[in-house]
Amino acid sequence: MASERPLLIPSPRTPAPDSTPIPFPTVAAARRSSSSSSRRKTAPPHFRNLSVENVDFSAEMHSSTKTTFSIETISRSASKQQPQPSVPRYGSRRSESVNMGSSHKEISDADARLVYINDPERSNSPVRHPNNSINTSKYSILTFLPKNLFEQFHRVAYIYFLILAGINQIPQLGVFTPAASILPLAFVLGVTAVKDAYEDYRRHRSDRTENSRSASVLSSSSEFQPKPWKDIRVGEVIRVQSNETIPCDLVLLATSDPTGVAYVQTINLDGESNLKTRYAKQETLSKPPETLSAIIRCEKPNRNIYGFHGNVEIEGSKQRVSLGPSNVILRGCDLKNTAWVVGVAVYTGKDTKVMLNSSGAQWKRSRLETHMNRETIILAVALFVECALVTILAGAWLGRHRDKLDDLIYYRKRDFSDRDVGKYDYYGIGWEIVFTFFMSVILFQVMIPIALYISMELVRLGQAFFMIQDESLFDKERGNRLQCRALNINEDLGQIKYVFSDKTGTLTENKMEFRCASVVGVDYSGDPATAADTGEEGVSVAVGEQIWRPKMSVKTNPELLSLLRTGERTEKGDKAREFLLALATCNTIVPILTETDDPSIKLIDYQGESPDEQALLYAAAAYGFTLIERTSGHIVIDIFGQKQRFDILGLHEFDSDRKRMSVIVGFPDKTVKVFVKGADSSMFGVVDKTLNVDIVQATKSHLHTYSTLGLRTLVIGMREMSNIEFEEWHSSYEKANTALFGRGSLLKAVAMNIENNVSILGASGIEDKLQQGVPEAIESLRRAGIKVWVLTGDKQETAISIGFSSNLLTGDMTQIIINNNSKESCKKSLADALAITKKMTGKSPVGHNSIGVDSKKTPLALIIDGTSLVYILETELEEELFEVATSCSVVLCCRVAPLQKAGIVCGIVMLILIKSRTDDMTLAIGDGANDVSMIQKANVGIGISGREGRQAVMASDFAIGQFRFLVPLLLVHGHWNYQRMAYMILYNFYRNSILVFVLFWYVLYTAFSLTTAISEWSSVLYSVIYTALPTIVVGILDKDLSKKTLLKYPQLYGSGQREERYNLKLFILTMMDSVWQSLAIFFIPFLAYRHSTIDGSGIGDLWILAVVLMVNLHLGMDIFRWNWIAHTSIWGCIVATVICVIIIDALPILPGFMAIFHVMGTWVFWFCLLAILIAGLIPRFVTKAVTEFFMPNDIQIARELEKFGNLNEDPPVSEITTRTLSNHQQQTMP
Repeated sequence: MASERPLLIPSPRTPAPDSTPIPFPTVAAARRSSSSSSRRKTAPPHFRNLSVENVDFSAEMHSSTKTTFSIETISRSASKQQPQPSVPRYGSRRSESVNMGSSHKEISDADARLVYINDPERSNSPVRHPNNSINTSKYSILTFLPKNLFEQFHRVAYIYFLILAGINQIPQLGVFTPAASILPLAFVLGVTAVKDAYEDYRRHRSDRTENSRSASVLSSSSEFQPKPWKDIRVGEVIRVQSNETIPCDLVLLATSDPTGVAYVQTINLDGESNLKTRYAKQETLSKPPETLSAIIRCEKPNRNIYGFHGNVEIEGSKQRVSLGPSNVILRGCDLKNTAWVVGVAVYTGKDTKVMLNSSGAQWKRSRLETHMNRETIILAVALFVECALVTILAGAWLGRHRDKLDDLIYYRKRDFSDRDVGKYDYYGIGWEIVFTFFMSVILFQVMIPIALYISMELVRLGQAFFMIQDESLFDKERGNRLQCRALNINEDLGQIKYVFSDKTGTLTENKMEFRCASVVGVDYSGDPATAADTGEEGVSVAVGEQIWRPKMSVKTNPELLSLLRTGERTEKGDKAREFLLALATCNTIVPILTETDDPSIKLIDYQGESPDEQALLYAAAAYGFTLIERTSGHIVIDIFGQKQRFDILGLHEFDSDRKRMSVIVGFPDKTVKVFVKGADSSMFGVVDKTLNVDIVQATKSHLHTYSTLGLRTLVIGMREMSNIEFEEWHSSYEKANTALFGRGSLLKAVAMNIENNVSILGASGIEDKLQQGVPEAIESLRRAGIKVWVLTGDKQETAISIGFSSNLLTGDMTQIIINNNSKESCKKSLADALAITKKMTGKSPVGHNSIGVDSKKTPLALIIDGTSLVYILETELEEELFEVATSCSVVLCCRVAPLQKAGIVCGIVMLILIKSRTDDMTLAIGDGANDVSMIQKANVGIGISGREGRQAVMASDFAIGQFRFLVPLLLVHGHWNYQRMAYMILYNFYRNSILVFVLFWYVLYTAFSLTTAISEWSSVLYSVIYTALPTIVVGILDKDLSKKTLLKYPQLYGSGQREERYNLKLFILTMMDSVWQSLAIFFIPFLAYRHSTIDGSGIGDLWILAVVLMVNLHLGMDIFRWNWIAHTSIWGCIVATVICVIIIDALPILPGFMAIFHVMGTWVFWFCLLAILIAGLIPRFVTKAVTEFFMPNDIQIARELEKFGNLNEDPPVSEITTRTLSNHQQQTMP
């Protein structure tokens, strides 16, 4: 059936022409009588009447180059041919062997969804399916308050403060007024609730816009009527016009193309901009939608966007026609280059695959927050000890003064204010002791800082903003900025020890370029200097008055090009032509026509899901085999000016089990051939070993050479099918394709049955270039002490070559290679590797420097293949692998399947958890859907928004444009985030504990009565206004080192790996400092005013001002870079504290009326403030000075280098004697 459509599909940027399509018959292939007759004998009867039409272009259409044949010759040959009947059709021949997992599982009628076409009532009975409305919001007006509070109270600290606020409401236990006790918790909950409400409002607004879009739905009057998306139901027939978005998951029934093909763009689903082909079944294509009555039986909704399993049974026909992924268009796809399609809704609303996959990245907790829980428990224990101590002492005091309690000012039992002596609320010593304990818990509750949680959220938000705005993380090629998809692990970026990386598309550009070929045992790689850029020669295709050229040019080998042009009737030339023909036919590429500035010149853009196939198509075009049309049933190839039509009778797509794909092609001379291409490990297993032994050996040798050059290799093979073989294949294919159960395994068996006894045509070498800056990035990561593990599906030689070119492997490394095919040999190799690592690294522990390994020892590199990984991960050898791998600077895993990528990370993490041997952080980075499991298993997942879609991005914690951006993300922003957050957490603990200790000392001197001199409102405002802003500003803006220094000296990243800024030792020292400062704050005024008549409110105002001054000046001593924002926040908070204290004491309804005005009027007040600051800060100042002068760490030395040194030159070793920087200098000095 000849196509009446244009040779190429118009570009999406160009409207479809309204003129009559260009008619093109196909050119008969030049035949030799001998080969022609032999082929007719084996041709299946279905193809004996194969239509072989010949091109008869107009006289104006002539050759534009020397290499194209004369059109006059073609026309004369055409006149001698007689028209023949068109080839019979068997429906779609596209194999569903890909994605055989979940999409082809066995389903019973009970597990199937029944969809009655054009009958939504029956389709939704007895089970009513959801309508097509979507709801991505989390709350409604009624559920917001309870649901939001429920989510917030997942934090145990919030429950703790809620219980304390509730206890404070009991009159006997009330330390603060009810309003003051509940205000801090209410403030934190309110701020978070407002943020969550705004985010959910935006989701509601987006949902309303999406649900109100209009679609054309077939009505009961047999006309398509507009209908809102939200009202579409399962079973309704929908028509979608060109450039419109698909409203729900549809099974195609008909398209504007007579062959049933449609083209969609899935950029909204997975980010891929290449067009993909979808097909309507011939059985539904031939019937008008309004008269079509059929039942679709399909699997229930699932998340697999690449799989679909179902069949359709048309009324009046007992045959069930199978349906697969190529017959379904998913919600969110855009229809391109197709006037219209008609489909039936099978999944709607929340059942659509895009909605089932919209859950986002999994929630992760940062390492610092995990450690913070440890310190929180310590503080809780300290709080309990304080409260218990106060309770015990209070009980002893009450027992000792039990006879004096009637008139003691703190515990009066009698009320003598009236004539009749009354009794206060006194419940006895026992209850008073109980009340004392709970009141002390309420008074000292701020020991655990509730404001820390909201401060961390605000700081992380600010850090994310500046990371997103960083121009060094901006991908100018694609216009993508950094995406922070998980704000709760920003600081983990500064503690990474292991990086797990995919290769293709992550380290490389995933832009394939054809470099060389081996054809029937002859290597045509040649010298790159002698290779010719094709340009226009040998590539241009003349169509009417237009010239069509491939969009990309490929350098060709002159010898191979000459053989193809002149060796047509030689065995060597015929094999070379078959090789190029295999490249042009064995693929799923769609040629798209794009406009140029010259209206007479069009560009052919090959669109497809595989970059390798695109590269092979451009190479075939460069050698004169130009694919110019593809339909669901045939393709048209221009072979040196002759346009030939080949019928695609069957297509078995690539899958990870077979590792190859095949296409069954009907030739113009009525022969049928099978072209197969795939990985060498797969192809050499199906080669006919009795034929062309020398060619096979030569091809293997060439493949090894290509692999050592870092090229991706494919082996191309071919076999002819006899009449009987084709009939058997067709019968088996139809039976497997219509099977209700086990369709995937049956189709795989059919494919493997014909993919045997293949004769080798040759092999190809394709270069996947490294991304810009990858070698430098890996070198920086290695110098930072980060161990890089690269996982790839390439063969070992290719992986090693890429390792050297990317600086992953270096010449001074000792390579340990584990490549075995049995468990025993694998075990022996692993034992040998373990012995080597112990010998090379020694039994002493690894030196704790930021380089990660002892610089005097030879670095090791482990190279292991996927087969060995399988043996190791399934046996008791995991511990040995862990020991070997962690001793190596680099691990390179080749021939690794996607599930093994998840397994290797999971294995490392499990060993860390089970054996507690190390606490190192892992990061996984990838760009494809096959990297999702690896990204989710690691502590930090990075997705690259590249050419393989958005599946990795959607599952990631952070998304970047290129691998090189990992260096500034980790070494700069990761370092900053860790340093800031670590200090902020310690500072919050210090800030709250110093206030609690002041209150504790006061309780000891007031008969354990739990009265407080500091106003309750000052206690409430302490963490909200007095001290909150400076720590947030420092957490967002402070920088210990500049970006230039951190990039120049990657070893400085080791401070985060060694947890130098946050550890138990620092926490204990910080608490000791807070105890000392609280003693200075309490006892200096106590001693100064001990003989005065000052009241409790006056000295309490002095204490709160001293505490605020102390903690803010303490913070100021630790700020690295002062700016106007830091000055404003610190001095502004001090001023705000003074104003608030004055306002509180100016209110006559509150205790301590006018107290601040009396106490500030004396010189003792100002003397006490000065003495407190000097006494409290001198120990810290002296400690910092001595430590930085005599025992400086790397950060402190680098800061001095920034201030006094020249960053453009490495200073002499004698000037910097630090363990990290000196190591680096010794390595780089001549």
